Amino acid sequence: MIRTLAYRTALFAAASGSVLLIAGAAQAQTQDQTTAVDDIVVTGTRVANRSRLDTVAPVDVVTAETLEQRGSTELAAQLAASVPALNFPRPSATDGTDSIRPATLRGQGPDQTLVLVNGVRRHQTALVNVNGSVGRGSSAVDLNAIPSSAVERIEVLRDGAAAQYGSDAIAGVLNLRLREAREGGGATVTFGQYNTTFDGYYGRSEDIRDGDTLTVSGWQGFALGEEGFLTASVEYRDRERTNRSDYHPTLGRITGSQGDAQTEDLSVYLNAGVPLANGWEAYGWAGYQQRDGSAAAFYRTPTDDTQNPDYGSGRKYPNGYLPFILTDTTDWTAAGGVRGNLGEWGVDINLGYGSNKIEFGAENTMNPTYGIDGPTSFYAGSLEYGQLVLGIDASREYDLGWHGPLNVAVGLEARNETYKIGAGEEASYARGPVLTAGGSTLTFGSRGFTGFTPNNEVDEDRNNVGVYVDLEGEVVEGLTLSGAVRYENYSDFGDNVSGKIAARYDFTPNFAIRGAVSTGFRAPSLQQQYYTQTSILYISNVPYETGTYPSVSEAGLALGGTPLEAEESVNYSLGFVVRNGPFELTADAYRIDINDRIILSETLTGSATADPGTNARAIYDLLVPYGATAARFFINGVDTETTGLDVVARYRADVADGHRLDFTLAGNVNDFEITKTPATRSGILPNPQTLFGRQATYRFEEGTPPWKVVFQTDWDAQKLGGTFRLTGYGDVLSAGATEATDLQLGDALIADVEARYSFTDRVTLAVGADNVFDQYPRQSLPANNTSGAFPWSNFSPYGFNGRYVYGRLSVRW
Repeated sequence: MIRTLAYRTALFAAASGSVLLIAGAAQAQTQDQTTAVDDIVVTGTRVANRSRLDTVAPVDVVTAETLEQRGSTELAAQLAASVPALNFPRPSATDGTDSIRPATLRGQGPDQTLVLVNGVRRHQTALVNVNGSVGRGSSAVDLNAIPSSAVERIEVLRDGAAAQYGSDAIAGVLNLRLREAREGGGATVTFGQYNTTFDGYYGRSEDIRDGDTLTVSGWQGFALGEEGFLTASVEYRDRERTNRSDYHPTLGRITGSQGDAQTEDLSVYLNAGVPLANGWEAYGWAGYQQRDGSAAAFYRTPTDDTQNPDYGSGRKYPNGYLPFILTDTTDWTAAGGVRGNLGEWGVDINLGYGSNKIEFGAENTMNPTYGIDGPTSFYAGSLEYGQLVLGIDASREYDLGWHGPLNVAVGLEARNETYKIGAGEEASYARGPVLTAGGSTLTFGSRGFTGFTPNNEVDEDRNNVGVYVDLEGEVVEGLTLSGAVRYENYSDFGDNVSGKIAARYDFTPNFAIRGAVSTGFRAPSLQQQYYTQTSILYISNVPYETGTYPSVSEAGLALGGTPLEAEESVNYSLGFVVRNGPFELTADAYRIDINDRIILSETLTGSATADPGTNARAIYDLLVPYGATAARFFINGVDTETTGLDVVARYRADVADGHRLDFTLAGNVNDFEITKTPATRSGILPNPQTLFGRQATYRFEEGTPPWKVVFQTDWDAQKLGGTFRLTGYGDVLSAGATEATDLQLGDALIADVEARYSFTDRVTLAVGADNVFDQYPRQSLPANNTSGAFPWSNFSPYGFNGRYVYGRLSVRW
């Protein structure tokens, strides 16, 4: 593994060196035609007017223009196309995760990256990812709840920053800066669809056009008084489902629906600022999104005697049925504050609230115990998460006789969080009057997604308060030092102290080295502590009524659960910065050690026919009163070690009057290793039991690409413009239950292309294709995919939908 990492690192170094030589030659030819590349950032530093190339930690800046120049209109997908360290897979048949997909940074968990909006902590989604996808066991921020039309730019801090910002900032920080405009506006209409060729093992071979996606977005700036602003942004998106399932090998028709969920969402964002007296300013923003999703579950066959029984008068679905899981998501956020000067101190006081509520349903399904005339659609209950945050930050400069002033920042953040589970209608979870049919004991609850029961209902909350001190200054010419310490107290698990020290030395205006060491933490989320549900889960194609229980519940404690504790991390980074006119190159190596990661345990299965004294019989006897035959719960205990390298090289120049070229080569190498798994916790079990098994281990270690490289060229020549992007992905492993069923998805090189024509300075038409050469990952072997319903792995980093073609019309005024 170490030799592999060294080899890939050498490749990146060679590639970066080549770009440096090319740029040097280009600089000699265009030395009078350079463009400025420094962007002022506010993430990772509390020093005013610090550019992204002058920071002590690596910060990427992704502009609204960059986000727009691709086919997808989802913010997370747009960002993943620009930041190699960020991945955004497209899982299918993973319940609510199909509609609310998580992103990962540097191979860490989706909940180990902190997301800020205008510098204020963003709330998480209420969803817990409990199925077999990247991010299993996490509850993260839904980036796609924010319309890209509302975003001016995104600052990506690729470094541990818990000492500066608090919990979750283990992998880094995403800070979304909202658009600020007093006047002007724009509108965009984008339409796209997948235009691809499918060639399956079971006979499905055809040209497919599906996934039609219409996005209409716009923004408008308004003047508030003489100097204030109000920017309103609206986005509507309607996406049809895709289906890459193969023919069923015995039924000879398509029965599954593996692909993107059908979604429809409407988002509205407002951002405002108004000057006050004495140099103070009031500011605030508010956002709303409504998203309706429909994702396919597993197909129930015509002869499934427990889920599609013969009642004597026939079966409810003679041809079988494919349930659909419905998610109705409402996301609210609002924040406001004031900032100005109190004496020598610059002060910022803000208060923000955010909530995310998901209401679940199921349709085209049944509760077998309600008979042949029972309902076919159900309301299955809700999840709701809320967060209230108060932030107070102050900073000033002190002259200590150093080469530059010492910037001192202090602050406080107080947070209240709430989490609720609401029960579904009785028929979605209850055992009805028909207990058996045709000699088979019937399963109960709505198939595809069993409703939350009254016993699942929770209403929990917690509080925490954190205080910090952050110092940064240029001690001697060229040497900048910074340090931060943060103390946090949580009402549910206690205290935490994090620290960070960082340094940068500028040998010349064109070359600098930088590095940092920090400790961090991630508090167990309320979702991980209290989520509970009983639902059907397929294990080796066998359905189990599986209960997910809090670790301190009666069932959880009996199986070995304990109160959850915070994850703890240590981050190391070392890198350099090179800049020469329009050329820049940054390279940053890192290591992230995390102890006591919170994970969802293996599913412990029970059996009524197992011998007494076996684990299976003990589990069955425990779970029967709960209406389950299998169980899982959240636990601490996994230790991980991640080493990697980020390289970003860029060259920008005006090569002729009105002609601009922009070349970017960026890459990430990431080696993830599990160094410890949870100790066996017996509880009631008579024999040792694996709580973190083979598939879970490989999902962590090899479920995201070991390397990702993006080469992009942007060209603007008056009325014409274009973007060409090549994205390379390293081989991802989709782990099976045994080595014989493992699937290597293979290295991939995906090409995207877009051409633009401006009819006027205000009207632009773009046409393009993502994955223009229609690349797919490797299919699952027939031996591992007996139904034909799931020929593709959820771990493919670029999905499995094929070529996407689109057109976009943009108008600005």
